[in-house]
Amino acid sequence: MQLGLISDTHGTVPNAVHEALAGVGCILHAGDVGSEEVLTELEAIAPVRAVLGNTDHGLALPETRAEEFAGHRFLLHHIVDIEFPSRTVRGLLAEEQPDFVVFGHTHMPFDETLDGVRYLNPGSPNSPRGGAPATVAIVELEAGQPEVRHITLPMPL
Repeated sequence: MQLGLISDTHGTVPNAVHEALAGVGCILHAGDVGSEEVLTELEAIAPVRAVLGNTDHGLALPETRAEEFAGHRFLLHHIVDIEFPSRTVRGLLAEEQPDFVVFGHTHMPFDETLDGVRYLNPGSPNSPRGGAPATVAIVELEAGQPEVRHITLPMPL
C-alpha cells in the first residue's frame, strides 16, 4: 500500500499533485487545508484523512487523527515541535504510540527517526519555505521496512 502525504495547501492543489499522488491508497493531509474544495479535489485521487491546521477556520476536521495502515500506526497533527514537543504532543505520543508522526506547518520536507518514531513532513506543494522545493511525499508500506520519498513538484505559476 502507498500513502500520499500532503500539507499546507492553503486552498490550492497544484495540478502536479494529481500525477504525483496517482495510485496511492489514501492521502493524509497534515493541516492548513484551506477549503473543503481542496479535500474534494484530493478525494478524486484517493480517500483523504485530514486534520486542522492553524489557519483552517470553519472546517469540520479534528485536530489530531490516529490511523493504522498495513500494521503501522500513524499520528497526524499539524504543529509538532520535535525538539520541544508540547504537552499535547507528548500526551498523544504516549497514548497513541505511533510508528509515524505526520505533521506540517513548516512548509519544509522532513524525515527523521527519533526514539523509534519516524517524523515526516511532506512540505508544501505550493508555498514552500526556507529554500525548500514544492513537495509532497509517498510512504510505501508493501514489504519490509517502510520507504518514504519526497517528490519535488514544479512551482505553480
